[in-house]
Amino acid sequence: MSDPSFNRSQLEQLISRRFFYAPAFSIYGGVAGLYDYGPTGCALMSNIIQLWRNHFVLEEEMLEVDTTIMTPAEVLKTSGHVEKFSDWMCKDVKNGEIFRADHLVEAVLEARLQGDKEAKAAASGVAHTEAPTATDPAAAKKASKKKKSKVVVVELKPEEKAAYEEILAKIDNFGGPELAEIITKWNIKSPESGNDLTAPQEFNLMFDSSIGPTGHLKGYLRPETAQGQFLNFKKLLEFNNDKMPFASASIGRSFRNEISPRSGLLRVREFTMAEIEHFVDPDNKEHSRFDDVKDIKLNLLPAAVQLEGKTDITVMTIGDAVAQGVVDNKTLGYFLGRIYLFLIKVGINPEKLRFRQHMSNEMAHYACDCWDAEIKSSYGWIECVGCADRSAYDLTVHAKRTKEKLVVREQLDEPKVIDKLQLEVNKKVFGPKFKKNAKTVEDALLALSEDNLQKLKDELDASEKTSINVEGQDYELTKTDISIERVTVTEHIREYTPNVIEPSFGLGRILYSLLEHSWWKRDNDEDRNVLSFPAVVAPYKCCLLPLSGNSVFTPVVRNLSQQLRAKNISTRTDDSKASIGRRYARNDELGIPFSVTIDFQTVEDGTVTLRERDSTKQIREKIEVILQVLKELSEETITWDKVVATYPAFSAKEGDEE
Repeated sequence: MSDPSFNRSQLEQLISRRFFYAPAFSIYGGVAGLYDYGPTGCALMSNIIQLWRNHFVLEEEMLEVDTTIMTPAEVLKTSGHVEKFSDWMCKDVKNGEIFRADHLVEAVLEARLQGDKEAKAAASGVAHTEAPTATDPAAAKKASKKKKSKVVVVELKPEEKAAYEEILAKIDNFGGPELAEIITKWNIKSPESGNDLTAPQEFNLMFDSSIGPTGHLKGYLRPETAQGQFLNFKKLLEFNNDKMPFASASIGRSFRNEISPRSGLLRVREFTMAEIEHFVDPDNKEHSRFDDVKDIKLNLLPAAVQLEGKTDITVMTIGDAVAQGVVDNKTLGYFLGRIYLFLIKVGINPEKLRFRQHMSNEMAHYACDCWDAEIKSSYGWIECVGCADRSAYDLTVHAKRTKEKLVVREQLDEPKVIDKLQLEVNKKVFGPKFKKNAKTVEDALLALSEDNLQKLKDELDASEKTSINVEGQDYELTKTDISIERVTVTEHIREYTPNVIEPSFGLGRILYSLLEHSWWKRDNDEDRNVLSFPAVVAPYKCCLLPLSGNSVFTPVVRNLSQQLRAKNISTRTDDSKASIGRRYARNDELGIPFSVTIDFQTVEDGTVTLRERDSTKQIREKIEVILQVLKELSEETITWDKVVATYPAFSAKEGDEE
């Protein structure tokens, strides 16, 4: 449920004032769904990406690639994006305002439930001050994506209330026809005008373009980084010395022409993704490091619970979830654990993190299992990471379209004797009969599965003829053209198409969630904002604060800054004329975990004070000692508690924090 006590507008003011990010093209009026990152936002995103790269690419020995953004239409047609990468939208029949249908249904039903809650509170004489929110986490999870609806204080019938709550719990499972039925049945109108709505229609989310000056080669801005990894599978397998399993990874921009982008970074048209494609044997989805994560406890929301219209969380270890069949296999479970560890390391509150399983209607037809890591913010539960077992779909469709074998050939330890159907083409009659289409028909026949070959054999045996459909055209075949016989063969090589486990990260959403989870105010001053970023992702690790503008401090600051940079500790020097307290405060707003103050005692004895952001505790030591402490703190090899236990610590003098 959204947090009514969380003052999002104050956080947004801080984000704007410190230029973490801002609407793009703002002096021209801006364009919805497009944002520019400022210096602090860039540094924060860069550090999140570097942590992701260290946590996954380096630690897992993944093969990182950087593939093109512009993608030929033929590639995305084969992958299914041209046909299926869409959302359902509806329009106000009079003014033409456009809504994403599922978000509109959520907004209207949540407003009605809120009105019911306020009506009951008024009837009982209890003041109800809670801001309009969703009735439960599942209903709230996409509050960021929809337009708010007016709250009318009217008490609902019990059966109406129950129906609304069930719809909200199942909202991700509805397609266009179901949404149309809900809109009609529950008399849902355009929120602002009250006008009728059109029936939901599919809207493809890809930005289309053309490649080259003639405009004949159609292309799209990629909606994901995954396809570039699939298309390079053969090269990656060869680079990995033909060893399985292995994983590729890619970080880059993707584009989606959202129907109604709203709420900052949570629903945008251009965004940064980090995706992993872990290629695995379909007959062996074990993982060598599964024991490293099997005891991690996750907050799980299984599909079966959602289909009952509930949102009850099950706390379960990953080992138990796999053993009980809640999570499909160990490799998928392993990556759920690794995703959890990454998000916690970034700074996400574990109490505001859950893993929701996709229901049948929202899961791709080829997927075996799919889970979303959802982070709770003031908007509700937001999907930030998807982790899907995509089976062998992508490699299979690209191989079929290009006639390129995207398979693994594995030497068997012992030869394997098997019975199989074998198709032979009588080339003497096949070529003259089918002429220019002979090669196309032959390739289609040779690509048939065992089951389809058996079907052709049965038809040939029964009527001495059969047919095959190739690219929309039927071709009749007789026993003179082909023969299909069962033979016994000895195989020394096993050939298979790998399955793919795909963790996909929306880094902008993670960044925004981190901002919310890290933001708080000092108890003694409501105007003192603090962003408690972990040092590993903080935009700057250290701030240098000369006590005043006295020229005697200049060489010390310059030398200290140079030594910090040499140790790869990012720094920001604040030598303005503001008081030390004010400078502490504005650098706390940037999330800088440590501050070094240079004063007149520094000039005398070479000591400086080191202040920690959250506790405001300080130590005073020689510059050499502080440099080493800062390096260990920035690398998170020691904690601040260990520092204050080792060196004498003190609180700021009265007035220093003002």
